[in-house]
Amino acid sequence: MRAKIKAARHLINKGLDMKRITRLIVFLCSFFIHPLFAQNQSCVSEAGFAAFDFWVGEWDVYLNNSNNSNQVGSNSIVKIESGCALMETWSGAGGSSGISVNYYNPVLDEWRQLWVSAGEYAIDIAGGLRNGSMVLLGEIYNYGSNETFDFRGTWTPDNDGSVRQFFEQYNDETDTWDPWFDGRYVPHSSND
Repeated sequence: MRAKIKAARHLINKGLDMKRITRLIVFLCSFFIHPLFAQNQSCVSEAGFAAFDFWVGEWDVYLNNSNNSNQVGSNSIVKIESGCALMETWSGAGGSSGISVNYYNPVLDEWRQLWVSAGEYAIDIAGGLRNGSMVLLGEIYNYGSNETFDFRGTWTPDNDGSVRQFFEQYNDETDTWDPWFDGRYVPHSSND
């Protein structure tokens, strides 16, 4: 027994003190405890994560009601993080660009979009499905004017496979929602 005590004192004197031993034990235990706290449910197993799937795809974007004669850009919407989020990559016909991350929060039971456009503005809106349309409400931050406005986005799938994206900005002076962008998403044709 004295030999064991002497060996333990020797280890302590060599710098392997109780703090280090405790840290080592906690570190090793974390490998066994971590799986107990891991997420049990994947995003694909809860219906809310699929509510915005109608927007997933490769799209040619036109001004709404232009009979597909005025293409304003293209947009790619892909599922990321094992179906837990959507990534949007916008490329405007005039050279503009932007990206957004869209995700469903099952705790709040809402979708959220965070959009950033190259030095122009950012959008932070949240909401969910209403009468078959995805309706998100929040704010737009205009970098140029250093102003913030209430903002609403509505995505509505059509029977022909297209999606209408209608953005509105609230006008404090007139107490109305003014159209900001009204686009029609048409599945990209590979015949170009």
